Amino acid sequence: MAAAALPPLPPQFKSIQHHLRTAQELDKREPVVAYYCRLYAMQTGMKIDSKTPECRKFLSKLMDQLEAMKKQFGDNEAITQEIVGSAHVENYALKMFLYADNEDRAGQFHKNMIKSFYTASLLIDVLTVFGELSEENVQHRKYARWKAAYIHNCLKNGETPQPGPIGMEGESFDVEREEAGSSSVHSGTTQPASSSTYEANNIPSSNYTGIHIPPGAHAPANTPAEVPHNTGVTSNTIQPAAQNVPLVDPSLYSAQSAGEVRLTPEDFARAQKYCKYAGSALQYEDVSTAVQNLQKALKLLMTGRE
Repeated sequence: MAAAALPPLPPQFKSIQHHLRTAQELDKREPVVAYYCRLYAMQTGMKIDSKTPECRKFLSKLMDQLEAMKKQFGDNEAITQEIVGSAHVENYALKMFLYADNEDRAGQFHKNMIKSFYTASLLIDVLTVFGELSEENVQHRKYARWKAAYIHNCLKNGETPQPGPIGMEGESFDVEREEAGSSSVHSGTTQPASSSTYEANNIPSSNYTGIHIPPGAHAPANTPAEVPHNTGVTSNTIQPAAQNVPLVDPSLYSAQSAGEVRLTPEDFARAQKYCKYAGSALQYEDVSTAVQNLQKALKLLMTGRE
C-alpha cells in the first residue's frame, strides 16, 4: 500500500481521477498495476499543470506514494524493468477486457462487466507510460470504453443490449460528463460526490457485493466479482478450465541453428520481450499466450527472423 495520503484532487486533474481510483482498488491484489496507474497519473498531471500551488502539492504527495511503493516492491522485476512491467500491465488489461467481452458475448450484462470494460480502457491508457500504443490496443480501448457506456445506458433505460461487436456510431462515451459526478480521490479513500452532482449514468463503483460471477477460463486473477461472506452461496470445487494450446510452428523443426545466424542487439531485446510476455501470461495460467510468445522468441533466436 502507498504510505502517503493524497490531498484533495485539483479540478485540473479531473481526467486522471479514475486512474487513481483504480490504483486504490488494485493496491492489495495487483500492486504492480496500481503502481503504474499512479505513474501514469503523475506523468499526465505534470503535463496538465505542475505550476499552480494546489497542483504542485498534489503531485508532490503522489510522488511520495510512488517512491514508497518503489521501496516496498524494489525486488519486483515488474517495477524495476519496464519491459516486464509493460507485459504485466498489458496482460492484466487484456484479461480484464476478455472477461468483459466473454460476458458480453454470452449475453450476461451486469455492473461488474461494465466496470471491467471501463477499467480495461483505463489500463490501456496506463500503457502509454511505456511508449506509443499499438493499433490493436488503441482499438481495444475505444471499443471497451464505448461498450461500457452502451451497456450501461441500455440497462439504465430498461433496454436489452445487443451482445458482441456492433456499430459504434449510435453511442458515445462522454468522459467529461461521466467524471463530473464521480468519486474524488482524497486521503487514500474515495469520497462520494455531493448528491447535487452525482448522476445515475456514472460508471459504477466496485462495491458489487450482491453479484457472484464464477471465475472462468478468461477471467483475470482476482476478478472484480468475489463471493461475499455470509450470503448463503455454496461454492463447489472449480476444476481448471481446459485450454486450447496452439500447435508448434512447423517452421521451427527445419530452422537453422543459432550458430549460423547473426543476431543483432535488437533481436536479443525482442526475444527477451517475448519471453517476458510469456512469463507474465503464465501468471494468469494463460497457456496459449505463453506458448505463442515462446515460439516467437525461439524462432527469432534460431532464424534471426520473426
